[in-house]
Amino acid sequence: MFRLLLGLGGNIGDTETLFTDCLAELAADGRVVATSRLWRTRPIGPPQNDFLNATAMIEWPEGPHPLQARCQDLERAAGRERSSEKRWGPRILDLDLLLAQDLVCRGPALEIPHPRFHERRFALEPAAEVAPDWIHPLIGRTIAALAEGARRQEPDAIVEVLDFEF
Repeated sequence: MFRLLLGLGGNIGDTETLFTDCLAELAADGRVVATSRLWRTRPIGPPQNDFLNATAMIEWPEGPHPLQARCQDLERAAGRERSSEKRWGPRILDLDLLLAQDLVCRGPALEIPHPRFHERRFALEPAAEVAPDWIHPLIGRTIAALAEGARRQEPDAIVEVLDFEF
């Protein structure tokens, strides 16, 4: 079993329902170990609505590549069309593999840890709720420490934290 952190994001439509449905779909083939609260965050990029972000710790039997493929299937089923969207633009659903315990993957189709994970408060804060002691294998710091640094760098990135049951 591979244990990975999955980032969930979106700012179009019924994001909470999409997140819940995606986690239920993933739980059919793997196991959702833990989930963060929902974080309402300011967007990066062009003017648009705030995002909702969350992190789930997933146990997946087949490794990160099949999980990434499954996540992309879920994105497409929700209506995401990567080929027509703007970089950092609005998203109906964004599922990113953020980090895997003791795994570094640098390939054309998948990079783990996610290349900007350690810089993004919207990803670090929810991840710190579910895996604060995990160590970023390329930086050598815990997620909790990286989140603390992001709070100083991006103090206005978080709008609010919502208590939401997945």
